[in-house]
Amino acid sequence: MEFGVIAVSFVLVSALAVTLQVFFYSPLSPDILELPHDHSSHLFAPNNDLQKVIKIGEGILNKPEGLCLDQKGMLYTATRDGWIKRLHTNGTCENWKKIHDRDTLLGLIVTKAGDLVVCDTEEGLIKVSEDGAVTAIATHMNGENIKFADDVAEAGDGSLYFSIASTKFGLHDWPLDVLEAKPHGQLLKYDPATMETSLVLDRLGFANGVTVSSDQEFLVVCESWKCLKYWLKEEMKGKVEVFIDNLPGAPDNINVAPDGAVERSAMALNVGSDGKIIKRLDDPTGEVMAFVTSVLEFNGKLYFG
Repeated sequence: MEFGVIAVSFVLVSALAVTLQVFFYSPLSPDILELPHDHSSHLFAPNNDLQKVIKIGEGILNKPEGLCLDQKGMLYTATRDGWIKRLHTNGTCENWKKIHDRDTLLGLIVTKAGDLVVCDTEEGLIKVSEDGAVTAIATHMNGENIKFADDVAEAGDGSLYFSIASTKFGLHDWPLDVLEAKPHGQLLKYDPATMETSLVLDRLGFANGVTVSSDQEFLVVCESWKCLKYWLKEEMKGKVEVFIDNLPGAPDNINVAPDGAVERSAMALNVGSDGKIIKRLDDPTGEVMAFVTSVLEFNGKLYFG
């Protein structure tokens, strides 16, 4: 009996110690996040379309996240060993430009001027000119370093809109941001003419993919379990509305398909400009495609990061 009392006391003291440790020293200050039931899952029968992919650069590409296309039809991706890789449609890939030795490169685009711009979680935006010159272009805002730049898109006027996933947690601590369930994300704008960066949207839940509509009327930015539409032109300029919400997973990078639809990657969803899901691609077991970060359509084929 005495042993039982001692054992129970030990458990209670240990539980109290753990509680106090978490309360006083945990980096988290979580909110309660209540999400409604996913209303889109029943619209499409489960499929295994993502199990039919052909893998490019397997064992060579180190965690490629974003994908982009230049004016000549060449595909590029940024990898976690500091490289920008060029991908060929015959399944081969080549080293194109070494940026640095860190694992901090994420989303990227090729601008209309022909420059490649990549998000760096430590430096903001990095530009790689056609001649190979590397320049950090959006590194500060209001005197503060820009951290955790995630994805970037170019508007018709040449402005670069890019997401900040979290202003509290870094790349390697991103699960803590999700667990805390507080809106630490941002959408920023870099103006190449003035070389200044400004805040567009604040209090986003782990801001991620960014893309501009094919008609340049609005952009879409992804956050936790939904995507927002931010209007760029005319009387709607600056207004924000929900593009699609209550998604079955957390959205990552997002691109515009040739027909104007939006392709975003949580599984992989093709979403019309009205926010309605057109097609859904799955790998229900995760055996072939377990962590989709981006999808880009080119010449009738889909390429996944």
